[in-house]
Amino acid sequence: MEETKEISALLKLIDDPDDEVFGSVSQRIIQFGRTIIPNLEDLWENTVSEDTQERIELLIHRLHLTDLTEDFRQWSLAGHHDLMVGALLASKFQYPDLSTASTLQEMEKLRRNIWLELNNYLTPLEQVRIVTGILYGYYGLKSNELNYSNVNDFLLHNVVETKRGNQISNGILYLILCDLLDIPVKAIDLPKQFVLAYFKPGYSSESEDQHINKIEFFIDPTSGQVFSHKDVEAYFKRISVPPVHAYFKPYSNKRVIQNLLEEMAKCFDDEKNFYKSEELLQLASLLDQ
Repeated sequence: MEETKEISALLKLIDDPDDEVFGSVSQRIIQFGRTIIPNLEDLWENTVSEDTQERIELLIHRLHLTDLTEDFRQWSLAGHHDLMVGALLASKFQYPDLSTASTLQEMEKLRRNIWLELNNYLTPLEQVRIVTGILYGYYGLKSNELNYSNVNDFLLHNVVETKRGNQISNGILYLILCDLLDIPVKAIDLPKQFVLAYFKPGYSSESEDQHINKIEFFIDPTSGQVFSHKDVEAYFKRISVPPVHAYFKPYSNKRVIQNLLEEMAKCFDDEKNFYKSEELLQLASLLDQ
């Protein structure tokens, strides 16, 4: 953006020690939108003070967040909530300048490799074995234990790039591929787990039937291993939780992304970065609207 007298004056006030002055300056800078980011980046490169650099970084982050919030709002309002688009928007919270082209290309390769092995005569179990075999065998997807020390484990583009994620991000990758291939696999809300379930064809989440009766089997996205109803019953007994109806209702794509944002928020529980946790929770709550 061309540096006008007003912009020049605002940039000079970023290092003002008075928090009230900085607050007013910040609000005005944010109003210019992302076109002012190059000016801020240039100022950062020519600033010696680390405190001032942190203020500039925060301003750039807030400008990106404003755009990302609007992108999530539009995604939420869309008729079809494309899961891959939602997951890549979540990646852009941490990597606002992310180019998604390579991720989309790799996803298309995966989709095509699986599609070539599928046919209309396969049983549900055979379909899932093909998806699992290509994703975890041929492609080499691995899983890290779920922890909150590294937000990258939750990000789809990083999973595709490194072939390693956690239960949630690997599960989202699995869901996207099944969605692209019209395989009726959905996430469900088992306690302390992100588990997938193969639903019988024609099933609707609006059905009044017991959801569990419409599930053929369950899939653990850390490895692609298939579990039976008896296995899940044993899990509920082990954790001493009754298997209520709601645990087996399939997540919508909006709820999957909402869950992803809520889990990402747990990666920023330190004092310095806690504002990011609050921002992610705000984005998650936006999807309720």
